Amino acid sequence: MTAVHTAAARPVAGKAPPQRRRPAGEWRLAWILLAPTALLVGALILFPIVYSIVLSTTQRHGSSTVFVGVANFASLVHDDLFHAGVVNSFVFTCYSELFKVVAGLVAALLLHNLQRGRAVVAGVLLLPWVVPTTVTAFTWRSLLDPIFGSVNTLLSASGIGPLLASLHLVSSWPAQWLSDPSLAMPSVIMVNVWKGIPFFTVNFLAGLKAIDSGLYEAAMVDGASAFQRFRHVTLPGLRYVIIVTTLLSSIWTFNNFDLVWLMTQGGPGNATAPYVLVAYIKAIQQLQFGPGAASTLVLLPVVGVLVVLLVRMMRSGDRETAERRQRLTAMQRRTLVIIAFIAVAVLLLIASVSFFWRAAVLIVVPALIVLGVGGLASWLASRGRIGPSKLVSGAGTGVVLAVLLGFVLLPLYWIVVTAFKSDIQITTRLHDLWPTPWSTQQFTELFTSQPFAIWYRNTLIVSFSSTALTLVCGSLAGYALARLRFRGAQSFTSTILLTYVMPGALLFIPLYRLLSGIHLTDSLWSLFLTYPTFGLPFATWLLMGYFRSIPVDLEEAALTDGCSRMQAFLRIVLPLAKPGLLAVGLFTLTNAWNEFLFAFVLITKDELKTLPVGMQSMIFGDVVPQGQLAAASLLISIPVVLMYAFGQRFLTEGLTAGAVKG
Repeated sequence: MTAVHTAAARPVAGKAPPQRRRPAGEWRLAWILLAPTALLVGALILFPIVYSIVLSTTQRHGSSTVFVGVANFASLVHDDLFHAGVVNSFVFTCYSELFKVVAGLVAALLLHNLQRGRAVVAGVLLLPWVVPTTVTAFTWRSLLDPIFGSVNTLLSASGIGPLLASLHLVSSWPAQWLSDPSLAMPSVIMVNVWKGIPFFTVNFLAGLKAIDSGLYEAAMVDGASAFQRFRHVTLPGLRYVIIVTTLLSSIWTFNNFDLVWLMTQGGPGNATAPYVLVAYIKAIQQLQFGPGAASTLVLLPVVGVLVVLLVRMMRSGDRETAERRQRLTAMQRRTLVIIAFIAVAVLLLIASVSFFWRAAVLIVVPALIVLGVGGLASWLASRGRIGPSKLVSGAGTGVVLAVLLGFVLLPLYWIVVTAFKSDIQITTRLHDLWPTPWSTQQFTELFTSQPFAIWYRNTLIVSFSSTALTLVCGSLAGYALARLRFRGAQSFTSTILLTYVMPGALLFIPLYRLLSGIHLTDSLWSLFLTYPTFGLPFATWLLMGYFRSIPVDLEEAALTDGCSRMQAFLRIVLPLAKPGLLAVGLFTLTNAWNEFLFAFVLITKDELKTLPVGMQSMIFGDVVPQGQLAAASLLISIPVVLMYAFGQRFLTEGLTAGAVKG
């Protein structure tokens, strides 16, 4: 309901609020507009989930499929590979979210207090989020290579590497980052943190801007230190943003497949194999769809709890939800949070003691250094030594910012310089950090020895066509839910929100089974139909919020002048919603451009592969064409970076309006 309708519905002079009658035929128009989205969501999300439940009760014996009841679920109790996958997913998610929250909060605080160059630094920090996951995986895989990678070289030259070995943070030096079972999972987590920092930074920065500056001024007048202001003003003000961002990221991380597969393929051994990879092996490689479906569904309650918590937080502005939250006192909520943290810490400790204390060292030591520098600056300020206090504070901020920017920029720099190196320079490692001489050999070989142009064409076709479908269906459905009054609107809105956060890991097995049954696998049509599963719910939800932010008076004036509802939508509302449409289009196009799991499962022919899957196929065993992969990574990333650079203003405006009103 819009603000205008809310104001009109308030009771006046003791009279009951007037009820707006539902215009005749409005419900028909609403369901006509909702029909495409309802059909796609039902056919591509809801029905596959139901079909996955059916599949989980069957097993394949030869050429026939038989009903086995709950046998597939029972067998998971004694499945060591599945047990390892669940533990790996849990460890991967918990440590990733912990470090992303800390790094994102630090980055947001630095940007919030930065006086000069904020836009430039923010643009740089956004790059890991923009760069495709395929590029991220191959870049870090090359950087962490024990022979040709630059990480060991830099750490050895700086003396940090031998220090890590002496402190037993790594088992030996030079480190075997991706082939050592004790280092493979920390390495993948580090890359996931690098990829996820921008998402947390952007959300936390928006939360910081929403905190009333008067609260900080009052705290300073009362003599609160910087740490006390952070604890009593900043953290409470960011509580909602931190919870929502962490829950949403946890759902994505827990069901991650792309990054782990592209970096380690679950190895060494099963050290990094998540439960989604176990399901992929069972269903796609072994063609045991029943056990594969059971492997994903058995963890549906875990994902369901995260989804329900996220939905409740995202709808916490509702009066009913707010009243339910008041049933718990502040002390009770705090106690529940402490119990949850202790439970997670105990489980992580049981999973790996060595990993736990290494992570503790990596968090506690920098935190103590930051607290020490902050305490010194506050002590100097309290003694009236303002100049030295600012010097210490500025130096500490500069060091943290330099470390953060170095961590973000190193992989991106490596992509550029490696793409312009010759094969001889790459293999001999002469002038490792600079092309000598600059060469276009990698680009030439990429187009002559690989079907890269075909992969590029396929990606363009699928990305733009699926984005167009998503925009059309999402705008129609979003308008119907935002403006039209009809029975079932609330239920449809809740369904859209649930499917918005539903992970693709639950869908790839039933979708593969369904599409192979109608002979649509190994076809671009399969990608065109499946890509809206992750874009359409998001587009509908965000555009619904954006349409609500447009004043209803403009539309009602058009209706008064004789326009039909559809004419008002096309001529008045849709032109005003351009920022929201551009934001949705950019976000959806980027996701389609970078998508790996569905394309990897549904496409096997070289001439039909998209860029992410095509790049993965360039690697043969231990033979990794680093130069060609770097050139391909650069060519894949440039369009996405340019789209975000030109559309950043519209993206911010569209996402903000949609998030606030949705």
